[in-house]
Amino acid sequence: MEWLSTENVIAVLTAVLGLLATVGALWYERRVPRRKRIGYRVQMDTAIGDNVRTGGANARLGLFDETPEMSDATLALLRVENDGSQEITDADYTGRALHGLTAVFTGRTIRGLAVTAPPGADHLMEHFTPGAGLRYEGSTLHIPRVPLNRGRHYKLLVLLTGGPVGGDITISGGIQAGEVQPNRSTTPDDKPPLLSGPARILTVLLTLSVVTLASIIVLRDDDPPPIECATGSLTVLGSTAFAPVAEELADKYEKDCPGSDIEVSAHGSTSGVRELDDEGKKFKGEHPGSPPLIAFSDGPKSDGFPRLAGSRVAVSLFALVLNDRVPLRNLTLPQVRRIYRGDVRNWKELGGPDLPVVLVSRGSSSGTRDTLQRRVLNGAFEIKASSNDCLSKDDPSVPVTRCELDSTDQVIDAVERIPGALGYSELRAAGDLKGLHRLNLEGHEPSVEQLSRTDYPYREIEYAYTYGLPPADSLASSFLAYARGNGLDVIRTHGHLPCATPEGLRICGADAAD
Repeated sequence: MEWLSTENVIAVLTAVLGLLATVGALWYERRVPRRKRIGYRVQMDTAIGDNVRTGGANARLGLFDETPEMSDATLALLRVENDGSQEITDADYTGRALHGLTAVFTGRTIRGLAVTAPPGADHLMEHFTPGAGLRYEGSTLHIPRVPLNRGRHYKLLVLLTGGPVGGDITISGGIQAGEVQPNRSTTPDDKPPLLSGPARILTVLLTLSVVTLASIIVLRDDDPPPIECATGSLTVLGSTAFAPVAEELADKYEKDCPGSDIEVSAHGSTSGVRELDDEGKKFKGEHPGSPPLIAFSDGPKSDGFPRLAGSRVAVSLFALVLNDRVPLRNLTLPQVRRIYRGDVRNWKELGGPDLPVVLVSRGSSSGTRDTLQRRVLNGAFEIKASSNDCLSKDDPSVPVTRCELDSTDQVIDAVERIPGALGYSELRAAGDLKGLHRLNLEGHEPSVEQLSRTDYPYREIEYAYTYGLPPADSLASSFLAYARGNGLDVIRTHGHLPCATPEGLRICGADAAD
């Protein structure tokens, strides 16, 4: 079974482990009694006399040197702390004596004592009084019943004589539901450890599970075909602007899904929609279901095709392209409308060189042309064609030379060759070409990256149309699902913004409502 893949099993086990750990931690927190604990450790044991065994050489001045009893003196510093999980009160000490703990310095005699508390714990000092049990005799120090919140500590600096450095030092006493035991500092400056032992083990296990899962996903070399794979034949019609996307998607789909055959035959949005409707009517009369056809259209279909079902695929950007002999980089919308009405005959009227305006356009079935008329020319039509070769004007009644060509490539080639020529194309086709450049409109650059931050007008939603709703297991349905999933990067690469992304969804919805 496919869902029993290695990475799925590890993912499930990781999730189960995380869930059990969480539940177990909560259960332990609420149900398992936690022990009280006083920990202690020797932070310093050093010789201050010159007659101390194993103390090493030292130099002395002042009282250390003048007092005869200091010849075999040592200093020991003890840290006593609550390193358990609960606070300790004076009632938690179980001994019958007045004091709570007993420290024994084997083989040495106590000569003096100083007690210190950390900043913010000065209140602890009120417990270190003879009346509370603080006293020493011989090698034994009696420590009062000092209440300690979790993590609190105090230190005992003890002056000793008569014994070697490093002799046994032990602290003992009874703690209700707890214990007194030596501990050690695991981090600098006596800070408690960041994670407990069980927490560290659990963290390591979870980390290993996640790393293993990620490694399997990254290193696995098999690339299974998408779930939507279907076999059969499919023809893609319509927009020449979107044809490069459709062709690359078709190639990738055929590689991912053996047994599929997809042909792209793009001759314009309007002609593609019309052909889909005509073929659908014929197919419907002979077969049940929907014909194996998809038509991409720059913008929505007209109301004359009620049987076609459409979905928004991407936001397509288009650009006006101008021959490099005219160095203008930006036009306002009123200027563009004047040009396409034939009111501007020479580029010098707009601050350019003394060159006649030549309009290189697409035929009436072009979605790129239809988008220009709706989005840029405010619904107006271009001036009528006056030339067949884009070079000589055949109709003297038309004020400027204007020709109509069948494809974007033909428009790009003509604008590049003819001085003063102005045309239009989809965004990617107009980029990085010699002899022509793209124009900004109203100061807005034609850019997918800046689309959400500008009001660049020459753009349109790319629709995918089928004749009715094709069956869910058909190649048409599978190919469209593939375009919205695996094909998002292909759509972006060709200069379009996929509607299936969050940003694209917002813009597609706003533009569709216009």
